[in-house]
This record gives sequence, C-alpha cells and structure tokens, in this order.
Amino acid sequence: MFFATNTFWAFVSVVIFFGIVIYMGVPKVITGMLDDRIKKIEQDLSEAKRLREEAQALLAEYGRKRKEAESEAEDIIIAAQEEATRMREEAAQALNDMVARRTKAVEDRIAHAEAQALAEVRSRSADVAVEAARRILTKQMETGGDTLIDAAIKEVSGKLN
Repeated sequence: MFFATNTFWAFVSVVIFFGIVIYMGVPKVITGMLDDRIKKIEQDLSEAKRLREEAQALLAEYGRKRKEAESEAEDIIIAAQEEATRMREEAAQALNDMVARRTKAVEDRIAHAEAQALAEVRSRSADVAVEAARRILTKQMETGGDTLIDAAIKEVSGKLN
C-alpha cells in the first residue's frame, strides 16, 4: 500500500503542479508564444512567397531582356554582314576602277610613245631625205650645174614676160 500511497501523492502533486501552472497562466504564455511563432512563420512564408514571386518576375524580365539582347545581337550581326558585303563590293568596284584608270594611263603612255616614235622616224626620214637630196643636187651641180642654172633662168624670164 505504500506504493499506492506514493503513486497517489505523486498524482496529487502532478495535479497541483498543473493547477499552479494553469493558475499562473503558463498555458496562455505558451499559447501566446506559439501564436507569435505561428504569426512569424506565416509572415516568413508570405515574405518567402512575395520574394519568390519577385524572383519569378525578375527571371521573366531577364529572360525577356536576354531574348531582346539576342535579337539585337542578331540584328547587329546581320547589319555587320551586310556592311561587310557592301564594303567588299565597293572595294572590288574601286579596284576595278583603279585597274581601268591605270590601264588607260598605260595605254595613253604607249600611244604617246608610239606617236613620239613615229614623229622621230618621220623627222629622221625627212632629215635623211634632205641629206640625200642635198647630195644628189650637189653631185648634179658638179656635173651639169651650169646647164640647169641657165635653163632655170630662161624659165623664170619667160614667166616674167
């Protein structure tokens, strides 16, 4: 029975302890602490939800900006390729024009050199013809110059009369 009395007194002391705890308002304090903790957890959850939504919005915005940047980069690449093609065509045209100008200049120089060479040949031919005529006339004058002079004088006097 000693055992039963100890159990009884232990039970009574536990009931008194819980009575004092309830009387002192410990359950209200614990409930208040739990309510505060629940409110804090709810606030943390709502903050986490808000942050998640902001992160998703930022992710969507960055995805949109990335797509815009990729599109802009593609446009820049296309424009650069078009510009390179245009510059290549202009360079080819400029090269063709320069080759044509230089070819024309060389042809003009050749034509000028030909004309100059032809003029020199004509001049030299005239000099040779004059020299040949001088030699022939000198030889004829030595052999029959007096008769030629007399004939020329008669011809001139006949024309003057």
